Amino acid sequence: MTTPALRFALSTLTLMGLPGCIPATSAMTQQGAIRDVGPAVSAPVKDVSDTLTFADLASLSDAAEVVARVQVRKVSRLKPEQAPGLQPGVARVLIEARTTALLFGPAMGESLRYLADIPLDANGKLPKLSKAQMLIFARTVAGRAGELRLVDGGAQIMWSTAVEAQVRTILAELLSPDAPPRIKSLREVLFVPGNLAGEGETQLFLQTENSAPVSLSVIRRPGMSRTWGVSLSEIVDQAARPPARDTLTWYRLACFLPRSIPESATLSGSADELRAAAEDYAFVLRELGECTRTRPAVMP
Repeated sequence: MTTPALRFALSTLTLMGLPGCIPATSAMTQQGAIRDVGPAVSAPVKDVSDTLTFADLASLSDAAEVVARVQVRKVSRLKPEQAPGLQPGVARVLIEARTTALLFGPAMGESLRYLADIPLDANGKLPKLSKAQMLIFARTVAGRAGELRLVDGGAQIMWSTAVEAQVRTILAELLSPDAPPRIKSLREVLFVPGNLAGEGETQLFLQTENSAPVSLSVIRRPGMSRTWGVSLSEIVDQAARPPARDTLTWYRLACFLPRSIPESATLSGSADELRAAAEDYAFVLRELGECTRTRPAVMP
């Protein structure tokens, strides 16, 4: 007999292809595209709440239509033939949970159901999740109230006060009218020499998902250290400042700028000026620092 829970799981398989995850996509690697941040593959749930980086949480939050704190009520394991594409040592489960807080998304009922991929313990058994408090990052399922689809198989993390506070800060930035847009590519590079030897400015114009303006400027002055900043307006402002680390603007730049100026970018200037622009761009990347992740990125 097919139970209601199993009918839900199987119907979600049909809707999603691979449940609990979005379709795997090849990251854009051609010149001019964003740098490879990894495919949006299924990442199993595990207790990594203390090790998740800002980039991890920003990626999950940016891809989600619903972010909620839930308490697990029931866990039903699917049979292997009902859960294709799993990594070894991982089980796919149907989770029935109670909403305890909605951080972001449309109004939700108290009861929720979704599929997740859970690593098995050393004995090949599921860890105990009943009554556990979790944060989930999900998308709604059209026409199915109370049913969600995690943005990937591991988009359910152990709840803690600190993690929820950080996620709330990220969501506030994402929902702000002044939120920085998603970066698609480096569009144009221009070096403007100054009147003095060693003086000049590199201007870098980015292509964004919604065509909103984003530009970077690097200032060189004789006898002084280089300075740089980011502008989110049409004006290239020499008074612009670098973004603080672990902010949404930092994330957009550190995690999605290409590692070098692509050939597809429009370049202006002499060979020496282009060399200076390349040096200034490398300087910006060093200043931003590494985009550290502990889990696969999720593309919105």
